[in-house]
Amino acid sequence: MKKELGKWLMDIAKYITTAVILTSIFGDIQEKWVIYIGGVLAIVITLLSGLWLVRDKEKGE
Repeated sequence: MKKELGKWLMDIAKYITTAVILTSIFGDIQEKWVIYIGGVLAIVITLLSGLWLVRDKEKGE
């Protein structure tokens, strides 16, 4: 269950990355730094959460 949620969160990070790139290219927004900062934060949070859930634990941990 945790691995599936982790994979899902990593997919969400990829979708957010795509959305940020497309918005910066096609969007008519004056302050693009808001999109970049928000996008990077969302990407980092979802990617790290996904990787944490997917990691393999050894029996000693």
